[in-house]
Amino acid sequence: MSREAWIVVGVIAAVVAVVTLVWAVRLLVRLFAMRRTLQSMGAKGNLVFWGALIYTIFPIDVLPDPIYLDDVTVLGGALWFLSNLLRRRASLKDAPAHAQRVVELGAKQRQRR
Repeated sequence: MSREAWIVVGVIAAVVAVVTLVWAVRLLVRLFAMRRTLQSMGAKGNLVFWGALIYTIFPIDVLPDPIYLDDVTVLGGALWFLSNLLRRRASLKDAPAHAQRVVELGAKQRQRR
């Protein structure tokens, strides 16, 4: 391979590394933003949060550190899991209020008859 080809390959590899690093940092920032709600998530949420954080920071990875695809995958998976956990908890908290509203509407309809 010529020198110019090696330079092109090196530049492409550097661009890919920078893009995945920026992606990993953005996901890490979003994960920390979600940390504020850890108290309401219980043990599963805490375990997923701290596990993803430790995996991202720990120097031993599945792939070498210039390749952040494994870190991005772990962080994205943690955010997905935590988001679903928060949605489920919010819907469970809303369920009694929703049931109460349904009962009240039924009572109002019976009164109209």
